[in-house]
Amino acid sequence: MYDLVIRNANIVDGTGKPAFAGDLAINNGKIAAVGDVKAKGNREIDAQGKLLTPGWVDVHSHMDGQATWDPLCSPAANHGITTLIMGNCGIGFAPCEPNADAQGRLITVVEDVEDIPGAALHEGVKWDWETFPEYLDAVEKFPRAIDVGAQVPHCAVRTYVMGERGAKNEIATPADVSAMAAIVKEGIESGAIGFTTSRTELHTTGGDQAMPGTYADEAELLGIGKVIGELGGKGIFGLVSDFHNWEQEMDWMKRLSVDNNCQINFVLFFREEADWDRVLKQLDYCRQANAEGAQLIPHVGARPVNILLSWDGTINPFSFHANYGPLSVMSHEDRLAELQKPEVRAAIVAEDLPLMGDSFMDTIIGGYDKLYPLGNPPNYEPAPEDSIAAKAAEAGVSPQEFCYDLMMQDNGKTVVYFPCFGYGANDLSRQVELLEDSSTVISLADTGAHCGVLCDASIPTQMLSYYVRDRERGHRLKLEDVVKMQTFDTARCVGLEDRGTLEVGMKADLNLIDFETLQLESPQIIYDLPAGGRRMFQGASGYIATIVNGEIIMENGKHTGAVPGALIRGAQPAPKAA
Repeated sequence: MYDLVIRNANIVDGTGKPAFAGDLAINNGKIAAVGDVKAKGNREIDAQGKLLTPGWVDVHSHMDGQATWDPLCSPAANHGITTLIMGNCGIGFAPCEPNADAQGRLITVVEDVEDIPGAALHEGVKWDWETFPEYLDAVEKFPRAIDVGAQVPHCAVRTYVMGERGAKNEIATPADVSAMAAIVKEGIESGAIGFTTSRTELHTTGGDQAMPGTYADEAELLGIGKVIGELGGKGIFGLVSDFHNWEQEMDWMKRLSVDNNCQINFVLFFREEADWDRVLKQLDYCRQANAEGAQLIPHVGARPVNILLSWDGTINPFSFHANYGPLSVMSHEDRLAELQKPEVRAAIVAEDLPLMGDSFMDTIIGGYDKLYPLGNPPNYEPAPEDSIAAKAAEAGVSPQEFCYDLMMQDNGKTVVYFPCFGYGANDLSRQVELLEDSSTVISLADTGAHCGVLCDASIPTQMLSYYVRDRERGHRLKLEDVVKMQTFDTARCVGLEDRGTLEVGMKADLNLIDFETLQLESPQIIYDLPAGGRRMFQGASGYIATIVNGEIIMENGKHTGAVPGALIRGAQPAPKAA
């Protein structure tokens, strides 16, 4: 007798092999049988030919705070994510001196860089720790529905060791580096997946200051990285970089990897079409370096870097209009009541565009040829003729009028889509090319971050519903390839060999999906964070059941109350039976 048997499923097992019809049985949180299962289960589900996959593994989240108060790590569970890894981009909450000033500094960094409301963090994070091992203990104690793993964040480590010098990006002394390396080593030994740092100037704090660690020199980076070698290659080194001098940057990454038997996960990021040649050269560099013994793993996104503009979010095209200013601080209800007044609309749309001379901000304010209705179902691959400028011309109104009226739809909750970086081709062809490259891993969902402008935690759903099933503006991806991308490939790139495939002995983390009806819902701002904090939430329909450690945590989009998730302490070996 099995705990659970799922019968008559269309199984895509995460290995890349063709789909097949069959059953799957679970015992004690593990997959016990796959194929033609004769024995009964205490509970049985007739899948009726629906799709059965491993649970999605999200390797780029910023749930470091939310994971201490939200058992679902919402919206991860809504999109079939059964494992997520946090502590990315060098950002996190441990180690931290046990005083309000130090805790406030880290909260400020997270609020400024990742757009997570500071009030929510102040209320939600309980600070039951000082050291990184103590942080892991606190995360482990909290009941949760999905599995989480953590990485040691450079920003917190640097600030903890160097204080104000670290926050101001002063050069670390040898003693500083030694102290930081010891903390990272302790963190990995206690169960961290690895260590991460940020080297991008996009990550700025108040006063437009680069976050701590951005300008760390080679001595600091290699000094910290060598502890992975001392641990026998245990732990991963992760980073995000602007790659202004990409060859120099990749050179120290290669040396660090080879000298320490260290895997390096790095964000392969580009802004403009002019960057594409550099991206291709970096991919070639990785292939050559890896042939020479390095382990360089480019992490790529399935969407352009984008922001969602809305009345209730962080920013919208009218945010800097003088007549909108007083409305920006109102509640949703009061603001909506004002925006519905004809005289308010007329005053706002009649204003001259308050351009700033900054290309990014000016696109938000008036670049309506680069702003799009997201639509329902959402369309993340709009064509030029789908832009607000084009739609306004068709309607015979100004772009401002069209945009205003668009955002007023659905009780003022409709969002505008701005694919700000990586959409110079005006389609997703660059993203597809990166996803299909054998050396890359899908990443960059930023789950839990950029709460006022983003919900890319929904990418796993889009990968199936759009890239596999519905895409018209280019070729579609194979179902088996996409499932493997976000299960086996993502799990292995963070050292998790106990999940990601539907094979005997593996963790019973699964999704049962109605593939034909799977669909993203429209994103909108909700107010359910601690202290009433806002976030952009995007749900999905079509997930029949999501299973973690053999227990159903989500059924038809609703939490069952089950909390079988756990903290992942470090790399996990493959089971002997798999």
